[in-house]
Order: sequence, then structure tokens, then C-alpha cells
Amino acid sequence: MTSEKGPKGPSVAIIGAGIGGLTFGIGLKRQLGFENFTIYDQGADVGGTWRDNTYPGCCSDVSTHWYSLSTDPNPYWSRTHVSQPEIQAYWQGLARKYSLYAHTQFYTRVLSATWDAPRAVWVLELEDIRTKTRSEATAEVLISAVGLLMDPRYPSDLEGRERFEGDLFHSARWDHGVDLKNKRVAVIGNGCSGAQLIPEIVKEPGINVVNFCRTPSWFIYRSRWAYSDWHKWVFAHVPLAMRAYRAYLMWQLERNWPLYESAGSKQREVAEESLKGFIRSVTPAKHHDKLMPNYPMACKRLVIDTGYLTALHRPNLDLNWDGIEELTEEGILTKKGANIPFDVIIFATGYVADTYPIPIRGKDGQTIQEYYKSQGGPTAYRATSVPGFPNFYMLGGPNANTSIGSIIFFEECQTNYILQLCAPVLSRDARTFEVTSRACDAYNTELQARMARSVYPQCFSWYRAGGAGKNFSIFPGPLSRYWWITREPIWEDYVAEGAGRWRVKRILSNVGKAGGLAALLGCVWLGWMKPEVVGRAVSLMHADWLRSMGLIREIVERYITMPLRVSLV
Repeated sequence: MTSEKGPKGPSVAIIGAGIGGLTFGIGLKRQLGFENFTIYDQGADVGGTWRDNTYPGCCSDVSTHWYSLSTDPNPYWSRTHVSQPEIQAYWQGLARKYSLYAHTQFYTRVLSATWDAPRAVWVLELEDIRTKTRSEATAEVLISAVGLLMDPRYPSDLEGRERFEGDLFHSARWDHGVDLKNKRVAVIGNGCSGAQLIPEIVKEPGINVVNFCRTPSWFIYRSRWAYSDWHKWVFAHVPLAMRAYRAYLMWQLERNWPLYESAGSKQREVAEESLKGFIRSVTPAKHHDKLMPNYPMACKRLVIDTGYLTALHRPNLDLNWDGIEELTEEGILTKKGANIPFDVIIFATGYVADTYPIPIRGKDGQTIQEYYKSQGGPTAYRATSVPGFPNFYMLGGPNANTSIGSIIFFEECQTNYILQLCAPVLSRDARTFEVTSRACDAYNTELQARMARSVYPQCFSWYRAGGAGKNFSIFPGPLSRYWWITREPIWEDYVAEGAGRWRVKRILSNVGKAGGLAALLGCVWLGWMKPEVVGRAVSLMHADWLRSMGLIREIVERYITMPLRVSLV
């Protein structure tokens, strides 16, 4: 094993060059002016899930102007909901703008990370996935930006994948070398990715598609359209127009939170009947009974209809609700005994989301996987910090997902929060920060109590550990509430070591703030009680200002305007 020697001074290691990793790298540069960081990614480019998911029809189901960084809005988006190539190009552009490629080590897998207490550093074991060469790196701060949608999930109870003699792949790892023309294709799964790709592949000449479904989805309609040149001109040239539009998009989603708060509200009943009416209105009557969900709306992820429901009218697309017993050499054996032959099988079955993919070992030797297991599933304080793991922070951590908004805004909130915790370590004013178990337990007790009052526990979903355990994914509230609780740390919830200088600076800062507030209150009191004194003070200040301006004017006239024969009048 070789050892890498980094530059002198504190350093930051970021795992993942997706949205979270790039956002944090930009934050380090913009907010702290900090350059000594490295982003490790096993891929060949930035982008994370938007780099990896290239299946036909892949697009954002959140309005694009809201699904982008607040620091870098883009007035030239082509549509309200853009496709994968345009989103990937946006993040590549940001990586170039902020010189993040120079900070990124591609084709590098982080095998493990271990806290070295005597040195107060994280020791990372790395592997070059091309040469299998291993190396070691250290960093004072470790940022996990591995993302929630990383490792494709294959149903554990489905056997026979290795037996199938045709082409088989997951939608998240689309095989562009497979020609679907004139093929019999099975798509397993009718969630978000399945609903996006099926309307596209059924257009292939001669193709026949069977979509194997287990549970009906709640489909919702959102208007989608292309931005005109006039829209783009306004966004680019009218001050605050794009910001106002972005705020409007956020408000449109935030106001829907009451639909998620309770499974029994009248508002929810009206919304559910409306959505069922929408599904009936655009699908063939023969599918109506099977397509109607029998669980509360939004307890699992809603599916935005991008043409899936209309595609059910096509003669080359059929739905199969019989369940899959196993995969055979020729195709799929259903639980009702039918053996259906296929040339291609595509899994659209989501991602492994309820585990953490890398062994991270904290100060007491406990891994993050062991901590999650002790808590009944992924658990963190404010979706960022874990007890026993100093200077380790997560982007897109437990309960950092949202049903009603942009995950990018969520990760911006996390970035701003984590940077406040990193800054004292990177300036050498503190050695470590670690959230206390007491604070983490209290936060999660309150979070799960909110969750219990919401719609989320009402059905089996990937939001929950093992599908039926505690909800480890969703933040039970609107995004504005998460922004509020992460606007600044509650420092008392963290144990700081080697933080003498940081404490002194914090005390001086608080004294300064208190002094400024006292002076302001004193001025208000004086103006109320002694208005004549304030009047004289203002008059004297005004006279001093006039004398200063006169002196400046005299200097300008004598030494600048007169020699140049220019008049100030």
C-alpha cells in the first residue's frame, strides 16, 4: 500500500462527486475561501446519479429552476423539467466554473475510513478501480456525499438472474449496446424510473413490452413545457425575475405539506379522488381496477406521469400483476405458472437505500453500519452528524429526503450548516467537533414523533428500513422548516476538543453583539427620554459631515479637476 502526502494544513476529503459533493466543494471555495480539499469518486466524471442514470426518458420530476443551486441559477434551461443530459451538463459546467475537476480524483473507490484519535484525522483507504492499486490518504474533516440513489437494487426474493440467457440490466446502469428493436422486453417495476423509460422504449419498431407490477402507484400530473426565448431573456436580464420565479416554485410545493401531515384529512380525501379521476381519464378501462392504489397517497413516493398512463393504450404494451416466481433461461415464470419468454429483462426496481455502502469506523471502533443497526436503521442528528464520529458530516444523510421539493435545496442547507462546523477546525481554532448522543437521541425522538403523525407510516415503502421499519429517509416537514433548524448549529449539542481559541473568539463575538445591541437600545432610550440631546448630536454629526465633504471637494478641485480643467458643477 502506498501513502499519499497532501499539502500542509488542514484538509477535507469528500466522498462522491455528485450533487452533494460538488455543492460542498463550491461552498468551501465561496464561503470559506478554502482550497485544500479532494473529492473522491469511482466514476469517470462528475454528476453522480445524473451521470449514471442514462435510461431513455430520464428527467427531473422537480421544476428545473427549483432543481438547481441558488448560488448558480441558470436562465437558459430549455424546459420546465429538463432531461438527464441537460442536468448533467449543468453540473459539469459548475465543476469547470469553480475548478472542481482539479480537486477531484476519479476512478477512485473509498474502501474504508477510520478515525485516528491521536492525530485527529480520518485515514482513508483508497483503490484505483482500473489498476486495483491501493493507497492511503488523510483528512481532518470527512464529508460523505455518496448520495441516496447510488447502488441499484435487485429484489432479494427474486431468483434466477444468472440463468436468464438474454440481455439483463438495471435501469440505473442502462446497457446502450442492447438494441430493443423487434425484441420482447420485460420491465420489472412501475415506479419513477419505470414510468419514465417505458413511454420511450415502446416507440421502438417491432418491440413488445410487458411491465411487471407489484403495487399500483399514485400518479400525478404536472404541466411541462418548453421555455421560449422570451422567457429566457426575462430570466437573464430582468433583475430578480428568476429569483422570484424560483421562490414561486418553492411556495407551490411547500403549500402541499398539509397533504402529508395526516392520512385522514378532508383535503387528502379530495386530492385522492381527484388523482384517481385523472388516472381513469387517461388509461384504458381494462386497467382501471388494478391501477387504483389502495393505500394513502404519498406514504411512498409519488410518480409523476410523463406519458406512462397514455402509453397503456398502445397495443405493444401490457401490464402483468401476477407476480414473479423466478427468472428462467427463456424469460419469467409468474406465480400463476405462466412461463413468458423474453429477449431482454430490465429491472426498474430502485436503489439500496437503507444501508451505508462504506465502512466508516469512529473513535470507539464502532462502524457507522453498527450504529445504524443499534438504532433500528439509518440515524443522524439533523441529517448531518453521527455520535462517535468526530469531524464527519453527511450530505443526503438519514431523513434528508423530501416528498415536496428539491433535494438540492436540502443539500444547500446542509452545506451551509456543516461549513459552520468545519470552519473552526480548518482555521486551527478547534481540533474536533462531535455531536452528543443526548442531542442526537432527542432530535430523532422528536423527528419520529412527527413522522408518526404523518402519512408516511401508513404503507410499505423504500422510505422505511427493510420496507416496514422506521422511516429513515424523509424529513417530516416542509423544506422551510429544515432551513430554519439548520441555519446555525446549536453549539451546546456538540463536544468541542482543542477549541480554546474558538471559545475565546466566540465569547468576544457574543460580547460585541451584546455591546452593539446595548448601544442601540441605549440610543433608542436616549431618543425617547432626551430628544433634545439626540437632536444636538445629529446636528453636530451633520456639520462634521458637511465639513468633511467640503474638504474632500477642495482637495479634488485643487489636485485633480483644476489641472485637468474639469468642472465639478
